[in-house]
Amino acid sequence: MPDHQPILVIQADDCLGPAIVNQLLADEYPAKLAKSANHATVLARHEPPALVILGELDTTTGALALLRAIRASGPDSSWHPDVPIIMVSSECEQTDMLRAFDAGADDFMESPPTYLELRARLRAILRRTCPNSHQVLQVGPLMIDARTHTATLHGTCLALRQMEYDLLVHLASEPTRVFRKAEILRTIWGYPEPNRTRTLDSHASRLRSKLNAAGGRWVINVRGVGYRLI
Repeated sequence: MPDHQPILVIQADDCLGPAIVNQLLADEYPAKLAKSANHATVLARHEPPALVILGELDTTTGALALLRAIRASGPDSSWHPDVPIIMVSSECEQTDMLRAFDAGADDFMESPPTYLELRARLRAILRRTCPNSHQVLQVGPLMIDARTHTATLHGTCLALRQMEYDLLVHLASEPTRVFRKAEILRTIWGYPEPNRTRTLDSHASRLRSKLNAAGGRWVINVRGVGYRLI
């Protein structure tokens, strides 16, 4: 994480907020907790966050209002308007997700989130927005270098399109974990809800062919669930 900027968790719930922060700290992510919009603004002014996990405030509208305020921030604001934001809400109807994405959320999760999925989405966003974090990712003979935006397998450079590269990085973040299709579509393609598009399957198929041609069996399709790397 660049310059050890913290992850700012904004959550009024006295149990959920501290639990997320403690899990992040256990994974060696610098993390801070704010229980109100005003507290979050003070912390952001003191130390700009690398990413914000925006949970429940007094109401979901309160969280949306803060999200909109962050995105509308000017040069003299405590907030950087482009800070990545994962919104976590108990209101998870399609309209709620669409409002969050329209307001500027980078991702949306139902509350309470499972920590492993939250961490995976957090890592995926940080890889895109903080190129100096996790610069080299290695899974056996596969190496991914974020600095040069390249991937090699057994020393052979892979000719990957942008979405194939993004999918590979996402799967390689936890190579034995099965990522659900809906999660991948949200994280990489930005679909706010489950979608029947074949986009993911097409990219996964091309990525699998390129990896397999360089040696080994990669990008496993777990029928009815999603994909894992190995």
